[in-house]
Amino acid sequence: MVDSLITAILRTLPVFAATWFVWCFLRRLFVKHPLADIVGPPSDSWAAGSLLSIIGPDAWSYHDKLIKKFGKTFRFTGMMQEQALYTFDPKAMHHIFVKDQHLFPETDEFIRGMYQLLGPAMTAVGAADHSRHRRLLTPVFSVAHLREIVPVFFGLQSALAQKVSRGENEVDLAEWMTRTALELIGQSGFAFSFDSLEFDGPQHPYGPTIKQLLASINDSLILSFRILVVPWVENIGTPAFQRKVINALPWPMLHAIRDMVDMMWDTSKGIIEEMERALQSGDDLSNRIAGGKDIMSILVRDNMSAPEKDRLSRDEIIAQVSFLTFAATDTTSKEKWSPIQIKQNGLQTSNALSRIFHLLSENLEVQEKVRDEIAAAFVQNSGDLGYDALMGLPFLDAVCKETLRLHAPIPFVMRQAAEDTMLSLSEPVKCFKGEKKQEIMVPKGTRIFISILNSNRDPNVWGPDAAEWKPERWMNPLPDTVLNAKVPGVYSHMMTFIGGGRSCIGFKFSQLEMKVILSLMLQTFKIEPSGKKIEWQFNAVAHPTTEDAPVAAAGKKVQLPMKLTLL
Repeated sequence: MVDSLITAILRTLPVFAATWFVWCFLRRLFVKHPLADIVGPPSDSWAAGSLLSIIGPDAWSYHDKLIKKFGKTFRFTGMMQEQALYTFDPKAMHHIFVKDQHLFPETDEFIRGMYQLLGPAMTAVGAADHSRHRRLLTPVFSVAHLREIVPVFFGLQSALAQKVSRGENEVDLAEWMTRTALELIGQSGFAFSFDSLEFDGPQHPYGPTIKQLLASINDSLILSFRILVVPWVENIGTPAFQRKVINALPWPMLHAIRDMVDMMWDTSKGIIEEMERALQSGDDLSNRIAGGKDIMSILVRDNMSAPEKDRLSRDEIIAQVSFLTFAATDTTSKEKWSPIQIKQNGLQTSNALSRIFHLLSENLEVQEKVRDEIAAAFVQNSGDLGYDALMGLPFLDAVCKETLRLHAPIPFVMRQAAEDTMLSLSEPVKCFKGEKKQEIMVPKGTRIFISILNSNRDPNVWGPDAAEWKPERWMNPLPDTVLNAKVPGVYSHMMTFIGGGRSCIGFKFSQLEMKVILSLMLQTFKIEPSGKKIEWQFNAVAHPTTEDAPVAAAGKKVQLPMKLTLL
């Protein structure tokens, strides 16, 4: 009975896909969209619109041309002639992220995709459940807790010194930053060690799995399946029945994705089970990694004492492990944007660190200045650089802020209008008939591309040198244009960590992680260019590669070769 039903469903899938395609074609061909009068770039093709130009790996210059021609807000064409909105207008962003955030949620596809990958994590649930998750998670990212976990960061041992001492002074920092970030979130987040970080030591499969997973779900056939088929069939049958359908499909790529998601879930489940055993047996948690002050130990204890209405289920807690690990570590896969973008929230620390190291290698005088500041602080604090001392280093902070401003690891995020909504603008939008509008009607279902990249680089806000990397700009009071712009970000007048109720919950954790790693690396090594030309690809998360990097199915290999010299 079940097998025959699965066979019937498989036979009807092409019909569902074809029907959906024809409906989209007819609707967008004959029904004028309310945004059609707003100016924007021409569509490159009927199927892809101008999406490939906007989100392609070399899209940096294309975005510059767009904003010079169309301003801060304009229309663009998405897949199958879908009309979408592009903006980095501060007033519009305030409406989207703060004032009317309930009217501009994450896209349905994003929530669905995250749930399928991670389970009921904070980023994969609706507004009500998201608020409940956030109430429980917020305290573990407090400054008081971060002060407690600093020793965990400093206790990590790096294999780089051993590698360099053997004469191998060219190091792929992108790989090592990913491994280090995974181990940091493991120890400080879950009292769990993923990686010994020993020279030639084995990698935990979690990191490589994330890389492969991101590449696989953006395979063109998988992407088409997710867009055209999944919305029609996701509510058919029980999860067990759906699993049987997936198993029955003769599709190796889909089975590989299934296995990778299973591995991530099983790893997260094992971490929580170990923690639950320790709590139930009354073990002294101070003997565990991080002394029982890791994020999940605190979350599990707080969850037990929380009111019933706020308490997270066991599956929800397991999903938080997957989400936090997923968000805190890897940025190294080549992601192409689709309506089902899998990572829109949370800073990707390993790529931010890679970018800082790249910039410091090209600006040795800045590197030396930061090193001198760190060395002096270690001496002043008798070699014990705690949270307050580390966060109080002004030039280190300036280097981090300027890098996060100019080179936000996530250059854009997506939102979707939950209902027909009027969106107010600080600068009027241009229309084809020559008129300008100070507010525009955004129809229900419209996708909105919010450019973090251009918000952070706006010359009207940051001045004529906004496109230049100048850490010293943070050593003086910021200009009035920055203060008066009222950009709704949670971090230093920038949109790097976005704003509102879905802002990055771990942005202070990310800052701490970056500064600890920088303080350790710069005390130990001089970092210089390797001689290979570094390229940064745009994508959903900007990542480094080289001009001559090998090319695989998911694009150029992610790498950041740097020359390290022991001091």
